[in-house]
Amino acid sequence: MSEVLRPALSGPPTLEDVARVAGVSRATVSRVINGTRNVDPAIQETVRQAIAATGYVPNTAARSLVTRRTGAIALVVSGAGGPGPDDAVRSEVFVDPFFGRVVSGVVGFLRPLGMHPVLMLAETGQARDQVVAYLRQGNADGAMLVSTHAGDPLPEQITEAGVPAVLFARPARPIPISYVDVAHQDGARLAADRLVERGCREVVTISGPLDVPASQDRLTGFREAMARHGIPYVPCAEGNFTQDSGEAAMERLLAEHPRLDGVFAANDLMAQGALLVLRDHGRHVPDDVKVIGFDDSSAATASRPALTTVRQPVEDMAGEMARLLLDRISTPQQRITSVIFEPTLVIRQSA
Repeated sequence: MSEVLRPALSGPPTLEDVARVAGVSRATVSRVINGTRNVDPAIQETVRQAIAATGYVPNTAARSLVTRRTGAIALVVSGAGGPGPDDAVRSEVFVDPFFGRVVSGVVGFLRPLGMHPVLMLAETGQARDQVVAYLRQGNADGAMLVSTHAGDPLPEQITEAGVPAVLFARPARPIPISYVDVAHQDGARLAADRLVERGCREVVTISGPLDVPASQDRLTGFREAMARHGIPYVPCAEGNFTQDSGEAAMERLLAEHPRLDGVFAANDLMAQGALLVLRDHGRHVPDDVKVIGFDDSSAATASRPALTTVRQPVEDMAGEMARLLLDRISTPQQRITSVIFEPTLVIRQSA
């Protein structure tokens, strides 16, 4: 779709200006701004571009009187820490490029609508209670939830509180909540096929935490694909999605399987750690060992050599999470849903 050009306006932009630039009715612009369902996605995008082009800022105070909504959306990053102090979630948010991509996708979707997410970190039991209380009190119209551990009770707590919510990634336990995700097993199969195509036969894998559905799916998909290639056993060392855990896992796998010639790591940070260990042990990538990651984050391009990786379109997924939430807020009685994105393989120098 072509970009909407910024028009010349004689005064502060109005709803009518947005409608004229977008080529739609004033009512259609109002429906998009208020998050009403059943507006064609292409029209929604045209209206968002027109809002950005005109610089129109919705009157949220007046709108809240009519809709009884705040116009605020919470973006909650939650872990499974107990009641005591726990900096794990805070560290992950500021170190892992994945979370920056989620924020970018959410902001990119909401900003043209004059909306901005309220970032909340729920790193302890007390912090989770505060998030639930904040949402129950109506300080935000709904929540986009990124939960980092399988034992996290917050998705269920928010659902039981009756707060409109959408989850990034399939929940670890079956609960009635909409979510977006990527086809993890399909992505792992892409990695397996590439390693075999590149001649690897002594293949190992570094998984994420095995209580997390995404980690389970990536490991299962990889092992099943390798079995189809006649490689029935793939040694695995568990990491926790950090570079340090990737280094530790790679050290263990090298010690136990010194002839390894292919590595699939369940995210780019762990793959980056694996590359550092292989280099320290004099193993050249990709000549001696091929390495593939998962995510296609900034860590993949920062690695040396640059990392071949499975791309999940995090920004698009985050934008869809925001769209689903606005739909949910607009029509609370609608059925919950899931949107699964397809992964792709990005080939660089490591495999």
